[in-house]
Amino acid sequence: MTDGATGGTAASGAVGYDVPEVEAWIDANVDGLESPFTWTQLEGGHSNLTYKLTAADGTTAVVRRPPMGELLPKAHDMGREFTIISGLGPTDVPVAIAYGYCESPDVTGAHFYVMSYVEGRPLFESADAREHLSAEGRAHVGTSFMDVLSALHSVDPDDVGLGGLGKKEDYIGRQIRTWYRSWTASAEAARYDTPVVHELHDFLSERKPEQGPARVVHGDYGLHNCLFNPSGELQAVLDWEISTLGDPLADLAYALNSWTEPSDDILEGSDPPTLVDGFVGRADIIERYQERTGADLSQLAYYVSFNHWKSACIIHGVYARYMRGQKPADDVDLDLYRARIERGIELSAAAAAAIS
Repeated sequence: MTDGATGGTAASGAVGYDVPEVEAWIDANVDGLESPFTWTQLEGGHSNLTYKLTAADGTTAVVRRPPMGELLPKAHDMGREFTIISGLGPTDVPVAIAYGYCESPDVTGAHFYVMSYVEGRPLFESADAREHLSAEGRAHVGTSFMDVLSALHSVDPDDVGLGGLGKKEDYIGRQIRTWYRSWTASAEAARYDTPVVHELHDFLSERKPEQGPARVVHGDYGLHNCLFNPSGELQAVLDWEISTLGDPLADLAYALNSWTEPSDDILEGSDPPTLVDGFVGRADIIERYQERTGADLSQLAYYVSFNHWKSACIIHGVYARYMRGQKPADDVDLDLYRARIERGIELSAAAAAAIS
Protein backbone atom coordinates (compact mmCIF):
# COMPACT_ATOMS: atom_id res chain seq x y z
CA MET A 1 0.00 0.00 0.00
CA THR A 2 1.84 3.03 -1.17
CA ASP A 3 0.58 6.24 0.32
CA GLY A 4 1.61 8.26 -2.71
CA ALA A 5 0.09 5.81 -5.17
CA THR A 6 -3.25 5.60 -3.44
CA GLY A 7 -3.66 9.22 -2.52
CA GLY A 8 -2.42 8.99 1.05
CA THR A 9 -2.37 12.17 3.10
CA ALA A 10 -0.63 12.94 6.37
CA ALA A 11 -3.22 13.10 9.14
CA SER A 12 -3.02 15.53 12.03
CA GLY A 13 -6.02 13.74 13.48
CA ALA A 14 -6.83 10.19 12.36
CA VAL A 15 -10.54 9.89 11.67
CA GLY A 16 -12.11 7.07 13.66
CA TYR A 17 -9.11 6.56 15.93
CA ASP A 18 -8.29 7.63 19.46
CA VAL A 19 -4.62 7.99 18.55
CA PRO A 20 -3.12 7.91 22.09
CA GLU A 21 -5.21 4.86 23.04
CA VAL A 22 -4.43 2.97 19.84
CA GLU A 23 -0.73 3.75 20.09
CA ALA A 24 -0.71 2.56 23.70
CA TRP A 25 -2.45 -0.67 22.62
CA ILE A 26 0.12 -1.22 19.86
CA ASP A 27 3.01 -0.61 22.27
CA ALA A 28 1.57 -3.26 24.61
CA ASN A 29 0.52 -5.83 22.00
CA VAL A 30 2.68 -5.61 18.87
CA ASP A 31 6.36 -6.50 19.01
CA GLY A 32 8.72 -4.38 16.96
CA LEU A 33 6.53 -1.28 16.82
CA GLU A 34 7.05 1.64 19.15
CA SER A 35 4.99 4.84 19.20
CA PRO A 36 4.65 7.68 18.53
CA PHE A 37 3.73 7.24 14.87
CA THR A 38 3.11 9.50 11.93
CA TRP A 39 -0.37 8.59 10.70
CA THR A 40 -0.98 8.75 6.93
CA GLN A 41 -4.40 7.86 5.58
CA LEU A 42 -4.38 5.33 2.75
CA GLU A 43 -7.09 5.91 0.19
CA GLY A 44 -7.81 3.25 -2.36
CA GLY A 45 -11.55 3.20 -2.83
CA HIS A 46 -12.16 1.22 0.35
CA SER A 47 -14.62 2.42 2.98
CA ASN A 48 -12.63 0.98 5.89
CA LEU A 49 -10.45 3.54 7.67
CA THR A 50 -6.89 2.52 6.87
CA TYR A 51 -3.73 4.35 7.95
CA LYS A 52 -0.04 3.83 7.44
CA LEU A 53 1.90 4.15 10.68
CA THR A 54 5.52 5.31 10.55
CA ALA A 55 7.64 5.16 13.69
CA ALA A 56 10.55 7.49 14.45
CA ASP A 57 13.02 4.79 13.38
CA GLY A 58 11.28 4.39 10.01
CA THR A 59 9.46 1.16 10.90
CA THR A 60 6.06 1.00 9.19
CA ALA A 61 2.75 -0.78 9.68
CA VAL A 62 -0.92 -0.40 8.74
CA VAL A 63 -3.92 -0.10 11.04
CA ARG A 64 -7.44 -0.79 9.76
CA ARG A 65 -10.93 -0.40 11.24
CA PRO A 66 -14.51 -0.24 9.89
CA PRO A 67 -16.07 3.04 8.77
CA MET A 68 -17.81 5.29 11.24
CA GLY A 69 -21.52 4.95 11.99
CA GLU A 70 -23.94 2.07 12.39
CA LEU A 71 -23.04 -1.04 10.41
CA LEU A 72 -24.85 -4.18 9.35
CA PRO A 73 -24.05 -7.08 11.71
CA LYS A 74 -21.60 -8.88 9.38
CA ALA A 75 -20.28 -5.87 7.47
CA HIS A 76 -16.65 -4.75 7.64
CA ASP A 77 -15.55 -7.69 9.79
CA MET A 78 -12.00 -6.86 10.83
CA GLY A 79 -11.66 -10.04 12.85
CA ARG A 80 -12.48 -12.07 9.75
CA GLU A 81 -9.84 -10.26 7.70
CA PHE A 82 -7.25 -10.75 10.41
CA THR A 83 -8.05 -14.46 10.69
CA ILE A 84 -7.71 -14.94 6.95
CA ILE A 85 -4.39 -13.16 6.49
CA SER A 86 -3.10 -14.97 9.59
CA GLY A 87 -4.06 -18.32 8.06
CA LEU A 88 -2.72 -17.54 4.60
CA GLY A 89 0.51 -15.97 5.85
CA PRO A 90 2.56 -19.21 5.73
CA THR A 91 1.21 -20.17 2.25
CA ASP A 92 2.22 -19.06 -1.23
CA VAL A 93 -0.58 -16.47 -1.24
CA PRO A 94 1.00 -13.01 -0.77
CA VAL A 95 -0.72 -11.19 2.09
CA ALA A 96 0.32 -8.60 4.64
CA ILE A 97 1.78 -10.00 7.87
CA ALA A 98 -0.83 -10.06 10.64
CA TYR A 99 0.58 -8.27 13.69
CA GLY A 100 -2.30 -7.92 16.13
CA TYR A 101 -6.08 -7.70 16.46
CA CYS A 102 -7.98 -5.64 19.02
CA GLU A 103 -11.41 -7.13 19.60
CA SER A 104 -12.44 -4.61 22.22
CA PRO A 105 -14.30 -1.53 20.92
CA ASP A 106 -13.36 0.26 24.15
CA VAL A 107 -9.98 1.32 22.75
CA THR A 108 -11.21 3.37 19.81
CA GLY A 109 -14.91 2.62 19.31
CA ALA A 110 -14.47 -0.31 16.96
CA HIS A 111 -12.45 -3.46 16.41
CA PHE A 112 -9.20 -2.88 14.52
CA TYR A 113 -6.12 -4.75 13.46
CA VAL A 114 -2.50 -4.02 12.65
CA MET A 115 -0.59 -5.57 9.76
CA SER A 116 2.61 -5.01 7.84
CA TYR A 117 2.91 -2.27 5.25
CA VAL A 118 3.43 -3.64 1.73
CA GLU A 119 4.87 -1.57 -1.10
CA GLY A 120 2.80 -1.66 -4.25
CA ARG A 121 -0.12 -0.10 -6.05
CA PRO A 122 -3.65 -1.29 -6.88
CA LEU A 123 -4.88 -0.84 -10.45
CA PHE A 124 -8.23 0.92 -10.63
CA GLU A 125 -8.03 2.78 -13.94
CA SER A 126 -5.87 3.01 -17.02
CA ALA A 127 -3.87 5.87 -15.49
CA ASP A 128 -2.70 3.53 -12.71
CA ALA A 129 -1.32 1.09 -15.28
CA ARG A 130 0.34 3.79 -17.37
CA GLU A 131 1.93 5.58 -14.42
CA HIS A 132 3.01 2.61 -12.33
CA LEU A 133 3.82 -0.30 -14.63
CA SER A 134 6.64 -0.74 -17.08
CA ALA A 135 5.82 -2.16 -20.50
CA GLU A 136 7.13 -5.53 -19.32
CA GLY A 137 5.14 -5.11 -16.13
CA ARG A 138 1.86 -4.72 -18.00
CA ALA A 139 2.58 -7.93 -19.88
CA HIS A 140 3.33 -9.75 -16.61
CA VAL A 141 0.32 -8.64 -14.53
CA GLY A 142 -2.00 -11.32 -15.92
CA THR A 143 0.46 -14.13 -15.18
CA SER A 144 1.08 -12.97 -11.62
CA PHE A 145 -2.63 -12.30 -11.04
CA MET A 146 -3.57 -15.85 -12.05
CA ASP A 147 -0.64 -17.47 -10.27
CA VAL A 148 -1.78 -15.96 -6.98
CA LEU A 149 -5.40 -16.98 -7.54
CA SER A 150 -4.18 -20.49 -8.38
CA ALA A 151 -2.13 -20.54 -5.18
CA LEU A 152 -5.17 -19.47 -3.14
CA HIS A 153 -7.34 -22.18 -4.66
CA SER A 154 -4.65 -24.79 -4.01
CA VAL A 155 -4.77 -24.19 -0.25
CA ASP A 156 -6.83 -26.67 1.75
CA PRO A 157 -8.57 -24.39 4.27
CA ASP A 158 -8.48 -27.09 6.93
CA ASP A 159 -4.68 -27.17 6.72
CA VAL A 160 -4.33 -23.47 7.60
CA GLY A 161 -6.98 -23.12 10.28
CA LEU A 162 -9.64 -21.68 7.97
CA GLY A 163 -11.92 -24.70 7.75
CA GLY A 164 -14.53 -22.94 9.88
CA LEU A 165 -14.64 -19.79 7.78
CA GLY A 166 -18.04 -20.69 6.34
CA LYS A 167 -20.24 -23.47 5.03
CA LYS A 168 -18.42 -25.64 2.54
CA GLU A 169 -21.36 -27.03 0.60
CA ASP A 170 -23.53 -25.50 -2.14
CA TYR A 171 -21.77 -22.15 -2.41
CA ILE A 172 -23.41 -21.26 -5.73
CA GLY A 173 -26.86 -22.29 -4.53
CA ARG A 174 -26.57 -20.15 -1.42
CA GLN A 175 -25.34 -17.19 -3.45
CA ILE A 176 -28.19 -17.50 -5.95
CA ARG A 177 -30.76 -17.57 -3.16
CA THR A 178 -29.19 -14.60 -1.36
CA TRP A 179 -28.95 -12.30 -4.36
CA TYR A 180 -32.31 -13.28 -5.80
CA ARG A 181 -33.90 -12.26 -2.49
CA SER A 182 -32.01 -8.98 -2.79
CA TRP A 183 -33.34 -8.39 -6.30
CA THR A 184 -36.96 -9.12 -5.43
CA ALA A 185 -36.78 -7.04 -2.25
CA SER A 186 -35.27 -4.08 -4.13
CA ALA A 187 -37.37 -4.13 -7.30
CA GLU A 188 -40.15 -1.83 -6.06
CA ALA A 189 -37.84 0.83 -4.63
CA ALA A 190 -35.56 0.66 -7.67
CA ARG A 191 -38.59 0.96 -9.94
CA TYR A 192 -36.85 -1.55 -12.14
CA ASP A 193 -37.57 -5.21 -12.77
CA THR A 194 -37.24 -7.45 -15.79
CA PRO A 195 -38.35 -11.02 -16.48
CA VAL A 196 -34.86 -11.83 -17.75
CA VAL A 197 -33.48 -11.72 -14.19
CA HIS A 198 -36.07 -14.23 -13.05
CA GLU A 199 -35.47 -16.46 -16.07
CA LEU A 200 -31.74 -16.39 -15.39
CA HIS A 201 -32.40 -17.23 -11.75
CA ASP A 202 -34.31 -20.33 -12.80
CA PHE A 203 -31.69 -21.30 -15.38
CA LEU A 204 -28.77 -20.87 -13.00
CA SER A 205 -30.58 -22.80 -10.26
CA GLU A 206 -31.39 -25.68 -12.58
CA ARG A 207 -27.97 -25.90 -14.28
CA LYS A 208 -25.84 -25.47 -11.17
CA PRO A 209 -22.63 -27.54 -11.49
CA GLU A 210 -21.60 -30.01 -8.84
CA GLN A 211 -19.14 -28.30 -6.51
CA GLY A 212 -15.71 -29.77 -5.91
CA PRO A 213 -13.66 -29.35 -2.71
CA ALA A 214 -14.35 -26.05 -0.97
CA ARG A 215 -11.59 -23.49 -1.06
CA VAL A 216 -11.13 -19.99 0.29
CA VAL A 217 -12.83 -17.66 -2.19
CA HIS A 218 -11.88 -14.00 -2.01
CA GLY A 219 -15.22 -12.74 -3.29
CA ASP A 220 -13.83 -9.54 -4.86
CA TYR A 221 -10.62 -10.67 -6.51
CA GLY A 222 -9.62 -7.99 -8.96
CA LEU A 223 -6.73 -5.72 -9.84
CA HIS A 224 -8.22 -3.07 -7.54
CA ASN A 225 -7.67 -5.33 -4.53
CA CYS A 226 -4.09 -6.32 -5.35
CA LEU A 227 -0.82 -4.45 -4.89
CA PHE A 228 1.61 -4.66 -7.82
CA ASN A 229 5.18 -3.51 -8.17
CA PRO A 230 6.28 -1.74 -11.40
CA SER A 231 7.35 -5.11 -12.85
CA GLY A 232 3.78 -6.38 -12.60
CA GLU A 233 4.47 -8.80 -9.74
CA LEU A 234 1.60 -9.10 -7.28
CA GLN A 235 2.91 -8.16 -3.82
CA ALA A 236 -0.20 -8.63 -1.67
CA VAL A 237 -3.92 -9.30 -1.92
CA LEU A 238 -6.10 -6.95 0.12
CA ASP A 239 -9.67 -6.64 1.38
CA TRP A 240 -10.58 -10.12 2.62
CA GLU A 241 -13.64 -9.11 4.63
CA ILE A 242 -16.24 -10.88 2.42
CA SER A 243 -14.10 -13.96 1.83
CA THR A 244 -15.58 -17.33 2.69
CA LEU A 245 -15.41 -21.00 1.69
CA GLY A 246 -16.88 -21.97 -1.63
CA ASP A 247 -16.43 -22.87 -5.26
CA PRO A 248 -13.09 -21.60 -6.60
CA LEU A 249 -14.42 -21.33 -10.17
CA ALA A 250 -16.78 -18.61 -9.00
CA ASP A 251 -13.71 -16.60 -7.93
CA LEU A 252 -12.04 -17.23 -11.28
CA ALA A 253 -15.05 -16.14 -13.31
CA TYR A 254 -15.45 -12.99 -11.21
CA ALA A 255 -11.86 -12.05 -12.01
CA LEU A 256 -12.38 -12.79 -15.70
CA ASN A 257 -15.51 -10.64 -15.87
CA SER A 258 -13.54 -7.58 -14.78
CA TRP A 259 -10.65 -8.28 -17.18
CA THR A 260 -11.84 -5.98 -19.96
CA GLU A 261 -10.54 -6.30 -23.52
CA PRO A 262 -10.49 -3.55 -26.18
CA SER A 263 -13.06 -5.47 -28.26
CA ASP A 264 -15.60 -5.45 -25.42
CA ASP A 265 -18.60 -3.13 -25.48
CA ILE A 266 -17.44 -0.75 -22.75
CA LEU A 267 -19.78 1.47 -20.78
CA GLU A 268 -19.26 5.20 -21.15
CA GLY A 269 -17.19 6.48 -18.24
CA SER A 270 -15.53 3.11 -17.62
CA ASP A 271 -11.73 3.16 -17.81
CA PRO A 272 -10.36 -0.26 -16.79
CA PRO A 273 -6.58 -0.69 -16.55
CA THR A 274 -6.51 -3.74 -18.81
CA LEU A 275 -7.31 -1.55 -21.84
CA VAL A 276 -3.78 -0.15 -21.73
CA ASP A 277 -1.46 -1.59 -24.38
CA GLY A 278 0.54 -4.56 -23.18
CA PHE A 279 -1.97 -6.48 -21.07
CA VAL A 280 -2.65 -10.05 -22.12
CA GLY A 281 -6.18 -11.17 -23.00
CA ARG A 282 -8.72 -13.23 -21.06
CA ALA A 283 -7.85 -16.38 -23.01
CA ASP A 284 -4.26 -16.09 -21.80
CA ILE A 285 -5.14 -15.80 -18.14
CA ILE A 286 -7.68 -18.64 -18.42
CA GLU A 287 -4.95 -20.82 -19.89
CA ARG A 288 -2.55 -19.81 -17.12
CA TYR A 289 -5.05 -20.72 -14.38
CA GLN A 290 -5.81 -24.06 -16.00
CA GLU A 291 -2.10 -24.86 -16.33
CA ARG A 292 -1.44 -24.03 -12.69
CA THR A 293 -4.46 -25.79 -11.16
CA GLY A 294 -5.46 -28.51 -13.61
CA ALA A 295 -9.06 -27.42 -13.02
CA ASP A 296 -11.86 -28.63 -15.26
CA LEU A 297 -13.05 -25.43 -16.94
CA SER A 298 -15.64 -27.04 -19.21
CA GLN A 299 -18.45 -25.24 -17.36
CA LEU A 300 -16.70 -21.87 -17.09
CA ALA A 301 -19.47 -20.16 -19.10
CA TYR A 302 -21.91 -21.03 -16.32
CA TYR A 303 -19.76 -19.29 -13.72
CA VAL A 304 -19.34 -16.27 -16.00
CA SER A 305 -23.12 -16.04 -16.37
CA PHE A 306 -23.64 -16.47 -12.62
CA ASN A 307 -21.18 -13.70 -11.75
CA HIS A 308 -22.66 -11.20 -14.20
CA TRP A 309 -26.13 -11.97 -12.82
CA LYS A 310 -24.92 -11.67 -9.22
CA SER A 311 -23.18 -8.36 -9.96
CA ALA A 312 -26.38 -7.01 -11.51
CA CYS A 313 -28.30 -7.99 -8.37
CA ILE A 314 -25.74 -6.33 -6.09
CA ILE A 315 -25.73 -3.08 -8.07
CA HIS A 316 -29.54 -3.20 -8.21
CA GLY A 317 -29.65 -3.28 -4.40
CA VAL A 318 -27.34 -0.26 -4.14
CA TYR A 319 -29.37 1.56 -6.80
CA ALA A 320 -32.55 0.88 -4.80
CA ARG A 321 -31.02 2.43 -1.68
CA TYR A 322 -30.22 5.57 -3.64
CA MET A 323 -33.74 5.65 -5.03
CA ARG A 324 -35.20 5.24 -1.52
CA GLY A 325 -33.07 8.12 -0.29
CA GLN A 326 -31.17 5.85 2.11
CA LYS A 327 -27.88 6.91 0.52
CA PRO A 328 -27.12 10.49 -0.55
CA ALA A 329 -27.24 10.66 -4.35
CA ASP A 330 -25.42 13.97 -4.75
CA ASP A 331 -22.81 13.65 -7.52
CA VAL A 332 -23.90 10.04 -8.16
CA ASP A 333 -24.64 9.10 -11.76
CA LEU A 334 -27.79 7.03 -11.28
CA ASP A 335 -28.11 6.52 -15.03
CA LEU A 336 -24.72 4.79 -14.96
CA TYR A 337 -25.91 2.53 -12.15
CA ARG A 338 -28.96 1.61 -14.21
CA ALA A 339 -26.75 0.98 -17.25
CA ARG A 340 -24.45 -1.28 -15.21
CA ILE A 341 -27.42 -3.34 -14.04
CA GLU A 342 -28.69 -3.73 -17.58
CA ARG A 343 -25.22 -4.60 -18.87
CA GLY A 344 -24.77 -7.28 -16.21
CA ILE A 345 -28.09 -8.88 -17.15
CA GLU A 346 -27.21 -8.72 -20.84
CA LEU A 347 -23.79 -10.34 -20.33
CA SER A 348 -25.23 -13.01 -18.04
CA ALA A 349 -27.84 -13.91 -20.65
CA ALA A 350 -25.20 -14.03 -23.39
CA ALA A 351 -23.00 -16.40 -21.37
CA ALA A 352 -26.02 -18.54 -20.50
CA ALA A 353 -26.93 -18.81 -24.18
CA ALA A 354 -23.46 -20.25 -24.87
CA ILE A 355 -24.06 -23.14 -22.48
CA SER A 356 -25.00 -26.32 -24.32
